[in-house]
Amino acid sequence: MRRVNLALITLMILAIFFSCKRTKLSTTYTGGLWVGRASLSGIAAFGAAASFTVNNLAYVGTGLNPLTPSQKLTTLFRYTPAVVPVGLPYGYDSAYGSWTQLQAFPGQPRSNAVGFSIGNTGYIGSGLANDGVTALADFYAYNPGANTWSPIDSIHTESTSYPRFDAAAFSFDTTAYVLTGTDGKYYFNDVWRYSPTANTWIQQSNYPGTPRSAAVSFVYNNQGYLVTGYTPGKLWAINNLCYDFWSFAPRNDKDTSAWIRHLDIYNTNAASFDDGYTDIIRTKGSGFLILGQPTGDKAYITLGSNNGTDIVSTWEYDFYTDLWTARQSFQGAPRAGAIGFTLTTVPATEGVATTRGFVATGFNQDTTAAFADCYEFFPTK
Repeated sequence: MRRVNLALITLMILAIFFSCKRTKLSTTYTGGLWVGRASLSGIAAFGAAASFTVNNLAYVGTGLNPLTPSQKLTTLFRYTPAVVPVGLPYGYDSAYGSWTQLQAFPGQPRSNAVGFSIGNTGYIGSGLANDGVTALADFYAYNPGANTWSPIDSIHTESTSYPRFDAAAFSFDTTAYVLTGTDGKYYFNDVWRYSPTANTWIQQSNYPGTPRSAAVSFVYNNQGYLVTGYTPGKLWAINNLCYDFWSFAPRNDKDTSAWIRHLDIYNTNAASFDDGYTDIIRTKGSGFLILGQPTGDKAYITLGSNNGTDIVSTWEYDFYTDLWTARQSFQGAPRAGAIGFTLTTVPATEGVATTRGFVATGFNQDTTAAFADCYEFFPTK
């Protein structure tokens, strides 16, 4: 497994194409509407949580409350969206939907964990322990019907454990993959496949992109996508922010050809399409999908941190063209470490997208303040 030792990094030599002068355009963020949804009323704000979705409900657990930075969280909440009203798909009710507190996560308190779902079961694991130093490798499964947790296998081999925090995950029908992340010293590009039938993690071929932490991941058309994130002075990064963008087709072997590199998310190409790609790169961003739009299925990235500053810029990715378009910036407070999730539209009204995209929680750059609010994005408004 290839790891990056921070102590050995003394110099970053940029790729040759950066020596060429390229056009830089001022970016205009247009189109779309952010609408406030139900906040976690009466619940302390937090960030760096893990999330998963099961049966069109979103679950958010663990994380960090800046008012008690030495005590990470074990709480779990469920978001139930309200039905989209016919003729008024965007709604203006700030109490739209509801949050419910559920059985607490049974492992030790943590932040920066990763979540995913397989079938009707949700999973949370890895993360950063109370001391803010120790990385974790344990995982737990959540049964929404019974509101119960149970431990599962941790990420390990016969001789070695592989703890991490700020990892990414892809989940499919019968398996899930956890990849990348950091233990505070090394940055990873390893990939681990989890099978609930066997309750085992099996190491796959390494991810061929830049080792990183705090990337955005999403799954579309049975492929996992990995983009953005932080890396310490590696190739395919600018100011330690990754600009390489990859997708992954799951296989049961170690065939590295399962990975496909897409166009960079920074101005690295001699063509003009990326001249306005000024701030897609980020770390601790949030992502979601909105499918069934008149213009096609799209993915979205918003929020996060860039060069120590919390950002609100929102970018839309077109799966067909492999291009990004700036959309309406997030209209709440700037933040990083928010969670993003996608839910199905109910009912599936004609002319309305078949899925809905949300972001919730998060904290400011120096983690002195956090948020308990939730927003939904409507790209056609």
